Amino acid sequence: MNARWFRSPTLHPCTLALAVSAYIALAFNLPFYLALERIFQQLEHVDYGFVASIPLFVIAVLNLVLALCCWKGITKPLVIMLIISSSLVSYTMLTYGVVFDYGMIENLFETNPAEAGSYLNLNVVLWLTITALLPTLVVCRVRLCQRQTLAGELLHKAASVTLSVLCVLAIAFFYYKDYSSVGRNNSYLKTMIVPTHFIYSSAKYINNTFLTTPVPFETLGQDASQSPLAADAKPTLMVIVVGETARSMNLAYNGYSRPTTPFTQDKNLISMKRVSSCGTATAVSVPCLFSPQTRSGFDGKRARNQSNLMDIFGYAGIDSVWKDNDGGSKGVAKRMSYLPVDPSAHPQFCEGGVCVDEVLLEDFDTQIDAMQGNRVVVLHLIGSHGPTYYQRYPQSMAAFTPACNSNNIETCTEQELVNVYDNTIRYTDYVLNQTIKRLQGMSDRYKTALVYLSDHGESLGENGLYLHGFPYGLAPKQQTTVPWLMWFSDAFSRDKGIDRQCLVKKGEQAELSHDNFFHSMLGIMDVHTSLYQPQLDLFADCRQ
Repeated sequence: MNARWFRSPTLHPCTLALAVSAYIALAFNLPFYLALERIFQQLEHVDYGFVASIPLFVIAVLNLVLALCCWKGITKPLVIMLIISSSLVSYTMLTYGVVFDYGMIENLFETNPAEAGSYLNLNVVLWLTITALLPTLVVCRVRLCQRQTLAGELLHKAASVTLSVLCVLAIAFFYYKDYSSVGRNNSYLKTMIVPTHFIYSSAKYINNTFLTTPVPFETLGQDASQSPLAADAKPTLMVIVVGETARSMNLAYNGYSRPTTPFTQDKNLISMKRVSSCGTATAVSVPCLFSPQTRSGFDGKRARNQSNLMDIFGYAGIDSVWKDNDGGSKGVAKRMSYLPVDPSAHPQFCEGGVCVDEVLLEDFDTQIDAMQGNRVVVLHLIGSHGPTYYQRYPQSMAAFTPACNSNNIETCTEQELVNVYDNTIRYTDYVLNQTIKRLQGMSDRYKTALVYLSDHGESLGENGLYLHGFPYGLAPKQQTTVPWLMWFSDAFSRDKGIDRQCLVKKGEQAELSHDNFFHSMLGIMDVHTSLYQPQLDLFADCRQ
């Protein structure tokens, strides 16, 4: 065989940039093209010239950017990074229907290693090998050359940029109305183009998080105070359980046909059945949940640099602790007692660095008794976090079978996926019941109560979507409708003057959201502050 077949090809950086632009545009933008196909199917007339121009437009735009950035010394590392990252983004979008907007990038950066590892499986490895590793090896073999003079190099680069600009202008000349119409009516499409939007979102997150001058901390609610506790009175003990990825429609309390809440059925829980989350990812919803800001104007950067509900409890003299089994409080517990789960200390509940939520009840009584005055304990669950749903509960508690015991959830049947998810909801109900039992056992020392509220919901294949994190304005109700459950001891109910029937009725009829949580907790804990808004306190008109 001729030896020339084994020689490394020699290309100019601009030529390699064009080849890589075409590869990324055609190989990694299938989710974008499929979304366009669904849109075109709803139109009465589609210009096929317009359809054919779309991949050319994407290639031209990518080449325009790459041609400007590609110089001999940095071309290979740049295009290799783009190929690998685009491959991962494309796989995630194709498999789970996830869109990499700013919120998803924020969630990605704040994901712990154990959680990130749950997404790794054979399908990911095969996809990366075929679409990223093999093209990367080809890029590595290419020998790059450039013009002998700087003027010649700039001329070559200018020619490549000009070609891309002319292509964009020509497409705009013939099909501007089509692009304008489709883009204006389907603005989400820009978030699906690989790699432009995830690069933009990543750059924005890095700038806001690491490069921007920190926002001065804003102290709110320093005027907070609580009603004085009589010397002979029992202190209040409130347990706030922050759920993970639980969707309201899969709770039997909310009309679901399966018995997913059997353990707390005798505990007289009250369910708020129409509750909207602040976001579709933990990194947004948890800070928003504890912030005085509402969802419509929520600014995550500002929320992380101002007092939250737990801080205000502290200003009022309420002793608080945060116990975490979900990779962090997203900044909420930054200024309070914070107890993350150590998997190595609890092997009976943990395997492979992942713990089931019952671990949060270890040393529960002792930790509470060591606190002073009125107390608030936050239990941050890992709940129903996917795709490794089967790791969220002991296998001895797998009531619904066959279950999807794999992180390749897209390969499981619809019933297997629903079964494994319902098992996580059922196990959360078990943990809630165990917590309530602990609180009942403390009735001689405290007036006890429990509030459970999830951060966001989950898609289980409906409309081709899986997991969560879809842009809020486009997210389905499965990702934005969450459970809100409450349990009160008799002593707590009497002390707070709770009208149970009023709350039950409100749970059936009221449209609530995470916006209500901050003010409801201030109200029910009798914390007085100028921040409190009674119209957002769900308890306000149900107390005698």
